[in-house]
Amino acid sequence: MSTLKYIQFARYLLVTAGILLSACSKKDSVTPATFDVVSAHINGTASSSFSSKDTVLFKFSGDPNQISFYSGEIGKRYNYINRITAAGDPQLLFSTVRANGTQSGSLSLLVSSDFKGVVVRTIAGVVTRDTLSTNANIAAATWTDITSRATLSTGSTTALPSGVIDLADFSKGKPIYIAFKYDAVAGSIQNKWTITNLSVNNVLPDSSVYTIASLNSSTSAITNYGNSTYGPGWAVSFDPTKNANLYGWVYTDKTSLVITGAATAVTATANAEAWAIMGPIDLTRVTPDIGVNIKSITAALATYQYNYAKAGTYNAVFVGGNYTPTASSTVVKKATITITP
Repeated sequence: MSTLKYIQFARYLLVTAGILLSACSKKDSVTPATFDVVSAHINGTASSSFSSKDTVLFKFSGDPNQISFYSGEIGKRYNYINRITAAGDPQLLFSTVRANGTQSGSLSLLVSSDFKGVVVRTIAGVVTRDTLSTNANIAAATWTDITSRATLSTGSTTALPSGVIDLADFSKGKPIYIAFKYDAVAGSIQNKWTITNLSVNNVLPDSSVYTIASLNSSTSAITNYGNSTYGPGWAVSFDPTKNANLYGWVYTDKTSLVITGAATAVTATANAEAWAIMGPIDLTRVTPDIGVNIKSITAALATYQYNYAKAGTYNAVFVGGNYTPTASSTVVKKATITITP
């Protein structure tokens, strides 16, 4: 290639590269979002004070592609959208029914922070519970008996609430496991226990209550202030050497834990030990707050109406944004709203 042709070819490459860079730059650029919010009564009069019977009118200037709204109510606070833990008062509640027989001490409530968990193995692509190893972990763990903190049924057809069980002494930055241990003896009718209405709650200083575990399975959502989270679920297990008649807990998602031992003295030929375990549980866990998208790119939005049901002061936050696949521009605007009864 001659020098002249080489120079011409080089210029062509530079021009082409420039065009491509320019195209990419235009593709990646985003229009800066401009956005503002004013609160007003429904008649348009600007104000930050309203009664619980009023409709708050939020008036917008600017036109971002999208607008998200955080009302400032519990579960809808912008400053908590990334919060997943908070120091509070951890509490356990449940109800029990004891039927069949009069054996005492057949149900225990236990807590462990060093249980190594349920063991599973994958064999030929199939996930299978390793019961032997799980039972070994149960036996090796340190379990603190807190049965005395709960009110348990002494025989009735009506579910008896346990009362609020304080777990604050276990909230030390390490996840815990909660277990119900069934321990029936041979020679007499063995109790049937039914456990319902169970929840582990983190109660915060602002009186908000976050359910962090329940009778829901690990794939069944728990709802806090309209926002979904998931608990750890339950595992049931027993060691046949301590339960020759193989009486085990029956777990029903979102509903109950039930165990039925020997229904007659004649069939109560052996002791029966069985475990139902939930965990690991972080007692400081909370559900992150979320907002609601009130405007999409295809719609114009000049105003937005909202009703606050309870008296209080709320930081209503609007996030306006323009977005491309590789770039974004957002503006956060806050309107402090006072609601009187």
